[in-house]
Amino acid sequence: MSFFSRLVCATALTLGTALPAIAQEGSLTISVGFGPTAEVPDPRVSYNGWMSNQTGVTETLMGIDYEMNLYPRLAERIEQSSPTKWRVTLREGLTFHDGSPVTAQAVIDAIQPISDQEHPGHNARIASLLDLAGISTDGDSVVVFETNSPNAAFPWTLSEPGIAILGTASEEFPINATGPFVFKEAVPEQLYLVEANSDYRLGAPGLEEVRVVASANPATAALAFEAGDVDLVINYPETDFARIQETGAQGFVAPTARLYFYTVNAASGPMADPLIRKAVSYAIDREGIVEAALSGVGGEAAGTVYPEGIGWAADIPATYDPARAEALLAEAGAVKEGGTWMLNGEPLEIDIVTYSSRAALPPTAELTQAFLSAIGVQSNITVGEWGASNDAIAAGEADLFLQAWVTAPQGDPGAVLETLLRSDGGSNSGQYANAKLDDLLDNGRLTFEHDARKAIYEEAQQIIADEAALIPVFHISQTNVGVPGLTGYQVHPTETYWITHETKLTE
Repeated sequence: MSFFSRLVCATALTLGTALPAIAQEGSLTISVGFGPTAEVPDPRVSYNGWMSNQTGVTETLMGIDYEMNLYPRLAERIEQSSPTKWRVTLREGLTFHDGSPVTAQAVIDAIQPISDQEHPGHNARIASLLDLAGISTDGDSVVVFETNSPNAAFPWTLSEPGIAILGTASEEFPINATGPFVFKEAVPEQLYLVEANSDYRLGAPGLEEVRVVASANPATAALAFEAGDVDLVINYPETDFARIQETGAQGFVAPTARLYFYTVNAASGPMADPLIRKAVSYAIDREGIVEAALSGVGGEAAGTVYPEGIGWAADIPATYDPARAEALLAEAGAVKEGGTWMLNGEPLEIDIVTYSSRAALPPTAELTQAFLSAIGVQSNITVGEWGASNDAIAAGEADLFLQAWVTAPQGDPGAVLETLLRSDGGSNSGQYANAKLDDLLDNGRLTFEHDARKAIYEEAQQIIADEAALIPVFHISQTNVGVPGLTGYQVHPTETYWITHETKLTE
């Protein structure tokens, strides 16, 4: 049996029950790198709300359009009545999937558990974004939010997919929401199944069902697409993107706010020294990585956290300067002996961890390893699951964690920086701490005038660059591949929207 035949057989075994043998009439099957986390994944927990929002099950009070503008979604309007109070008026006639009305009290019942540490729907990350002092009703259609302090990002926060508006759950409607599709079933790490909500307020959906299947290996997803087992692959391998379109497949590509970057272990090991962190940053040829790892498709070398297209990016170039990198290593006390940099009498060695569910991650790590080797720095790469990699950097068992995040999922610049780099950030696995950056992030929330906020986040980005608090590599355009009959679909810059009631699949 040839290698390719063995690979195809292994692929079939790997997919197991996650893929249907034959797509049903009016059914769309989507392959993604991650599956659901539970049989009934509460949208408020962790990042479960992303998939329920992407598949059209749940909706939020506010939304982000394809131009990254904020708009009222389930809300009719939002008004600020004081520095810490916001009034949200609901649209008329909203109903949950079970037919019950969406009232102001129902909104409270859905959102309050997020901040309740004793409730299964608690989410510390989202609770921090909301920062609620209280929430109340003013009649059946107005919800009054009160924050602990002024928060300019609050209206944008209400677009966070985890702040899903949910009704009372039941056996028939375990996720009782408002979207064009109804949650039916989930198989952890394998399948997420939804069916059309024929009573959807904007019109009956163009699909009978949507099946989301998980394939951690992008190459496996690509083979499944060519075999006709899936209709749409999210994050199709960039290196094969041009070829697959020659077969008649549709290519969907558009810039997103996703950044590929290195979390640094700022608490221990060589990366605890800002000079060494900056040296590593200067040693990386980002343009070379974009060309090699992405085949030049949909990537821009990143000097800072945000891409230019969303309006918050500081003017910080993606500089490749190996000589500067070596000078910084010397300044940090390292000595080059026989072509190898030594630190405290031992070879300077950097442990890199990443995961494989995004095709560009492993080759980016390998190219980084080559660039470090070119200046005399040794490195090791471990490719595993996201959770294991995150645990390794948090435990001080790794020095760099290559990962990929959307840096403005709610369209506002503050949330991800607070999560990743604030001293008490919920995803600050590298344990970076800078009091001045913390203050800037606080002020970013307190400042309402746009130009003043932009200046604050530009200063924050400069601190991040000066200390290499994280090391940006590239901003990516999402490359997805679909069958020819797929219409009503496009790549969203936040990646949190996939399917609408207008999405259709025809022969």
